[in-house]
Amino acid sequence: MSDRTASEGRGGARGGMRGALGEALFARVAGPQGPKNRRRIHQTPGPRWFAPDRPVRRVHGDASMFVGGLAALLLQSLHPLAMAAVAEHSGFRGDPWGRLARTSTFLAVTTFGTADDARQAVDQVRAIHGRVRGTTSDGTPYRADDPRLLAWVHIAEVASFLAAHQRFGARPLDPAGCDGYLADTARIAEALGAQDPPRDRAALAARLRDYRPELRATPEARETVRYLLRHPPLPWPARPPYALLAANAVGLLPPWARAELGLRRPGGVAEPLLVRPGGHLVTGTIRWAMGPGREAAARGPQP
Repeated sequence: MSDRTASEGRGGARGGMRGALGEALFARVAGPQGPKNRRRIHQTPGPRWFAPDRPVRRVHGDASMFVGGLAALLLQSLHPLAMAAVAEHSGFRGDPWGRLARTSTFLAVTTFGTADDARQAVDQVRAIHGRVRGTTSDGTPYRADDPRLLAWVHIAEVASFLAAHQRFGARPLDPAGCDGYLADTARIAEALGAQDPPRDRAALAARLRDYRPELRATPEARETVRYLLRHPPLPWPARPPYALLAANAVGLLPPWARAELGLRRPGGVAEPLLVRPGGHLVTGTIRWAMGPGREAAARGPQP
């Protein structure tokens, strides 16, 4: 066998492995309708909410979203009303992969899809939110379409997505790009009915401080954290890389949020030397496997 033939054989094997891994990841995250949705999102002609050079496309199209999505789940759980709504109505425990496929598709449609599809996706979510109402264990009423509650969910998401991108993204944003990302995502949040979503980093920091008195770890929140970090619905071979993603998601949380949830900083003072390199390795592998076409259409979990 010539050197060229051997090289081509190795390249073909790597390409086959990359394709198989990428398709497996895409199928898990995007669900059985993933290929159909991908074609609709990326191949349908028409105006989009966001131009190709907008920061939201760079952030939501990067593998760092797998870390950011987990961090968002953990942070969102600290609002008792949001946690009660998720625990009672989302079905994330009974059908976690279906939930993941629906939320990742929503992100992809609103970020990359046509303006008509984005508006339709928002209208569908608003209709669902309008039916979600209940009462917490201590008797406090909640409704999923509460503008302030929607704002908290949005703030926890974008804070986590942006932090993950700046640490693990292939092309971190400059300061103006970070503010641009928040301005972009505020458009989606407003369409969903969120109250005064932040449009720059200063506003984001101020809003996080504003919500602090409302946040605490309820029993439902602690159970969700145990489920996500210790008992994920994954086959055993997938658990070591997931554990690295989860450790880095915990590392992205503000110290006060980790303390409230009873979580330690992963790796302690050695986190930059032990945990973060593992996060870069896993996100880099996901980025390599999914490639620009598949990666942009499937994103990490949110509630």
